[in-house]
Amino acid sequence: MGDLSFDHKAAQSILREELEMARQLIIDHIRANGQNASGRTIASLHVETDEGGGVLYGHRPFGVLETGRKAGKTPRSFRTIIYQWMMDKGIHATPIPYLTNRPHKYTEQMRADLSMASAIAHTIKTQGSSLYRKGGRNDVYSNVIPQTIERIRSRMISLVHQDIKTITINQ
Repeated sequence: MGDLSFDHKAAQSILREELEMARQLIIDHIRANGQNASGRTIASLHVETDEGGGVLYGHRPFGVLETGRKAGKTPRSFRTIIYQWMMDKGIHATPIPYLTNRPHKYTEQMRADLSMASAIAHTIKTQGSSLYRKGGRNDVYSNVIPQTIERIRSRMISLVHQDIKTITINQ
C-alpha cells in the first residue's frame, strides 16, 4: 500500500497566510470606510493558528462595524465613550458661551463637546446608531470571509494533490 502523509506545517502555514491576508483586508476596509477612530479595533485583530485550525480574533463589539449598534442598554460611561470617540475622530461642537464671568469647570468648547456626546449617546441608546438605522453594511468583513474560505480550500486541495502525486506503491 502507499504511504499517505499530510504536511501539517504547510497546511498551518497556508492557514496563517490566508487569515493574515483576511485581517489586512478587514483593516483596509475599516480605514476606507472612515471607521477607524482610536485604532483599538484594528489593534484587537489578531490571528492564532495551531495543528487544529486557526482563528481571526477581534474585540467583542467588532460586529457593529457592519451592523451598527441597536438601541438599548448602554454602559454607564457611554457619554464618556462617545466623547472619546469624538476626540479621536476630531469631531467638535460649536462652543457654548457662558453667561457669567465666574470660574467654570469646563471650557466653552468642552461644555459643547460633552453636550454633543450626551445627545449622541441618548440617540444611540433610544434609536440605535446611524449605521444601524440605515440597515448596516456588508463591506467590512462579510465579503472577506467567503473569499478567504475559498482560497484556503483551494490551497489545501492543491496541497493534498501534491502529496498524492508522490505516493509510491510497493509491490
